[in-house]
Amino acid sequence: MPSLKVESISRQEGQAGFVLETKLLTRRFSALTAVDQLTISVETGEVFGLVGPNGAGKTTVIKMLTTLLPPTSGDAFVAGFDIIHQASQVRRVIGYVPQLLSADGGLTGYENLLIFAKLYHISRRERDSRIRDALDFMGLSAVSDKLVRNYSGGMIRRLEIAQAMLHRPRILFLDEPTIGLDPVARKAVWEHVQRLRSDYGTTIFLTTHYMDEADQFCSRVGIMHLGKMAAVGTPAQLKESVGNGATLDDVFAYYSGYEVESGGGYREVSRTRRVVRRVG
Repeated sequence: MPSLKVESISRQEGQAGFVLETKLLTRRFSALTAVDQLTISVETGEVFGLVGPNGAGKTTVIKMLTTLLPPTSGDAFVAGFDIIHQASQVRRVIGYVPQLLSADGGLTGYENLLIFAKLYHISRRERDSRIRDALDFMGLSAVSDKLVRNYSGGMIRRLEIAQAMLHRPRILFLDEPTIGLDPVARKAVWEHVQRLRSDYGTTIFLTTHYMDEADQFCSRVGIMHLGKMAAVGTPAQLKESVGNGATLDDVFAYYSGYEVESGGGYREVSRTRRVVRRVG
């Protein structure tokens, strides 16, 4: 197992402009420490990728930051709000797309968004225009009146992102956003995610097992191992820390001690996401 070096490439904490900050954030499940004293900062407008082997603690981190799971100890602030004492304010400024299917196949795309518009308390006067704008932005206007069970995997994912963006959150959490999708669908999803950042200034915090995605699209990448942050840096910094000619796959293997593990319709997407549901 290689030594884990964080200090040489981690970003200095406590600077202005951070939309997300954690300090010694920890979550234990009985004797298991799923997340161990995590301290990170994410800048406004950044695309921050969290990678690591299964069980490293990635999904547990997202669940704590989205107020779905209370931490055992430590602190975290999202858009300046404390995830423990100001949970309701945190929920108003975030969007969350989980691994598991969150769209209803028995409803149309428009109907799915209408439900979310009501959940987000978007006024009646604004609902239709917000929904139409979201559908258009995600390239789904032509199928807005079609049942989601007839959507492709990539279309379903774009609809789920549209749901999470209806209330225009400051930070969007994506847990394995392109899981189970073919390369064409993955590319389409990423094109729209990048537009969210460029057009709206949305900060993106995501987990992924695709090192090519992390390398191409993330401003910075954090590598988790056994609940701890093993390394944080830009893809270039991380590759340089391992050696000349290193790929992000090499970086992953170096800091985690693991090799990287190498789209259909509604039913297939649902089944895939159930199968790949992870503890971390």
